Amino acid sequence: MPDTVRIGLVGDRSASVVAHRAIPIALRKAAEDQDVAVEHEWVPTEEVVGPERVASFDGLWCVPGSPYRSMAGALTAIRHARENGVPFLGTCGGFQHAVIEYAQDVLGWRDAAHAETTPNAARTVIAPLTCGLLEGEGLVRFVPGSKLATAYRAPEVGAEYLCRFGLNPDFRAAIVAGPLREAATDENGDVRAVELDAHPFFVATLFQPERAVLRGKRVPIVGAFVAACREA
Repeated sequence: MPDTVRIGLVGDRSASVVAHRAIPIALRKAAEDQDVAVEHEWVPTEEVVGPERVASFDGLWCVPGSPYRSMAGALTAIRHARENGVPFLGTCGGFQHAVIEYAQDVLGWRDAAHAETTPNAARTVIAPLTCGLLEGEGLVRFVPGSKLATAYRAPEVGAEYLCRFGLNPDFRAAIVAGPLREAATDENGDVRAVELDAHPFFVATLFQPERAVLRGKRVPIVGAFVAACREA
């Protein structure tokens, strides 16, 4: 295993985004727990004009804060992780764009779009939530056997959100039929996380688990992500 793990944080860093303040702390805590050095680099989306910008990292985390300055950059990074077995974690906007990348590049839906940036598109796989989750909290239930369930060692957990968009239920069945699958749902049964089969680690959550570290808690899924980066 490597002595140092290098993680690329794909997104447009802002001191005003709570999750951006939490992520380095969550990574540091995970590193301490596993006695490994973890280095991270913020990768602005507009810099990802090709996979070579993110090819040197042991893992990629597509962070909250959409709409990104370059959707194409975010999708390029996600595709690189998906196709090359690079451990990937996506939270909030990272979840949304992981779904879009999968719809476009695996399902072949080239018109798959995000309603926040293309509200009139014919195939908005990411659409407004019926109940916005701005600064919201709720219970999420993990699918048994999922990486989330394994990491948290629990069937459910309280989750924090800062989000107005999620998986469009009109496309749910096709998108999570496999190899991308549901990993967690909320109390109403709506999808709140997905994972990719036959990949070392590809997990995306609509909620922001990293924020728990600001309340003094460890973040199990970040620990699992770092562990996967060490083993990649």
